[in-house]
Amino acid sequence: MIDLIDLPELKYPPFEPSVPAVLREKDLFGAIRKRDILVHHPYESFAPVMEFLVSAARDPRVVAIKQTVYRTGADSALMQALIDAAHAGKEVTVVVELMARFDEQTNIDWAAKLEQAGAHVVYGVVGHKTHAKMAMVLRRETAKGATVLRRYVHLGTGNYHPRTARLYEDFGLFTANEDICADVHEVFRRLTGLGQRGALRMLVQAPFSLHEMLLASIRREAAHARAGRKAYLAAKINALLEPSVIDALYEASAAGVKIDLIVRGVCALRPGVPGLSENIAVRSIVGRFLEHSRVFYFHNGGKKDVWLSSADWMDRNLFRRVEIAFPVRERKLKERVIEEAIDVYLRDNVDAWVMDGDGRYRRKRRRGKAFAAQATLLARLAGAGSNPA
Repeated sequence: MIDLIDLPELKYPPFEPSVPAVLREKDLFGAIRKRDILVHHPYESFAPVMEFLVSAARDPRVVAIKQTVYRTGADSALMQALIDAAHAGKEVTVVVELMARFDEQTNIDWAAKLEQAGAHVVYGVVGHKTHAKMAMVLRRETAKGATVLRRYVHLGTGNYHPRTARLYEDFGLFTANEDICADVHEVFRRLTGLGQRGALRMLVQAPFSLHEMLLASIRREAAHARAGRKAYLAAKINALLEPSVIDALYEASAAGVKIDLIVRGVCALRPGVPGLSENIAVRSIVGRFLEHSRVFYFHNGGKKDVWLSSADWMDRNLFRRVEIAFPVRERKLKERVIEEAIDVYLRDNVDAWVMDGDGRYRRKRRRGKAFAAQATLLARLAGAGSNPA
């Protein structure tokens, strides 16, 4: 692509995403088997996600690969890896969303190529877009002298699209946790229509349980507040429109729950209104990268429930799409998500816009030293390669 604007003083300086040390190990599956691994794009590279699927396609011990595809691009090494895996005789199942905005024709083309290669291509559930971001690898391994089948999973808040992974802020999680892997297997089973729907152990899924989980979590914080305990919740989402969620947030505010909402786009909630939402603050971050991750944090009496998700708090996401939310289980990873997705954004006084009770935004007034969340994360994570998680 030709660069038509020769004004370097108006451009951001280039950067190189880092690869966490744990993901630079030769045995990627072994690293995932040891513990959950979190990656934060675009500060950390999308390359390990590509390696996860490309190496699975080449690995003779891998017997099956399953993936959802919402947006992936016309020139996708990930999709080519799935085609190669199918040619190699592996069982490949791909849930392709044909109604993905901007990528309809691209997805149709990939679906045709996958079917020609022998992959099992599924087009989702009638009336519901498949927006969940999941990939699962089934691998034959040896443990204590016996042959076992192990699942490895990648879950994300963003698309399997290498180009947007350099422009969009998102989280991804690698895990071999048996409960999460079993849940991912069950969601794929639901999408492919194989048998009756089973219960999920750790994930929550729209249109079945995600809305219910959100309301229950918000109301639980309100109960903590009424009992005189610390009560706090924060969410980082792209949009907030669903009426019953907004009502629950108003009720929680009235109960004394402190609420911080980081909403990139449309927000129908009115913060800071006397008698309605005094304890709610809403801000939006407009910077170098498109804020895209969905993060839900509930203090829950100190247990600190942290969820990552593909879903915004909108009617379409909660009731008319297949979405998932997955828990961050390990304490260090929870603290990292809270810091990198919530705390740094609440300290931002450079790229932050704050909503008032009339729904209007004003630029955050800078007091003291300038602090930009994206620039901070870029300096902290990108190019360092020292982050262990």
